[in-house]
Amino acid sequence: MPTEVQGDDVDVRHELVSLIPRLRRFGQTLTGNMQDSDDLVQGAIERALKNLKQWKGGTRLDSWMFRIMQNLWIDQCRANKRCGISVPIDELYGLSSEDGRKTTENQLMVRQVEHAIAALPEEQRSLVALVLVEGLSYSEASHILDVPMGTVMSRLARARKTLVMQLLPGDE
Repeated sequence: MPTEVQGDDVDVRHELVSLIPRLRRFGQTLTGNMQDSDDLVQGAIERALKNLKQWKGGTRLDSWMFRIMQNLWIDQCRANKRCGISVPIDELYGLSSEDGRKTTENQLMVRQVEHAIAALPEEQRSLVALVLVEGLSYSEASHILDVPMGTVMSRLARARKTLVMQLLPGDE
């Protein structure tokens, strides 16, 4: 039997659709590839729609969705015992150049950055995705990941230092 949809629910569903590109980016950072990312996004949206009554109007839907995705990913990692991820990069999005050499250099840099991010521990990788990629505040990331603000700051500092050491050797 179909569920009756309230006016507010329709607005939330439209907002969910507009969040999909951001959810996919976050998912790719967590999983390391687009296929698993899309599966994670689909699972998170399904869970959100099932539990739509738990979302509190007036709060940030994106934060709620990122938290659902993070929890789903943790559950998957525990179930599959597979938190070490390799990142196959065969597809690059949005890179264009007039110069073939420049395009190749850009592709190599993207691969290096994605490999460096994928090599980070899970808790650092999640923070990089939320704060550096999605632009959330430390406070929002703290709430989504359910960790203290100090933990967010120290993990992010370690992640940044690791990324600089991997991507710019000698520039510590």
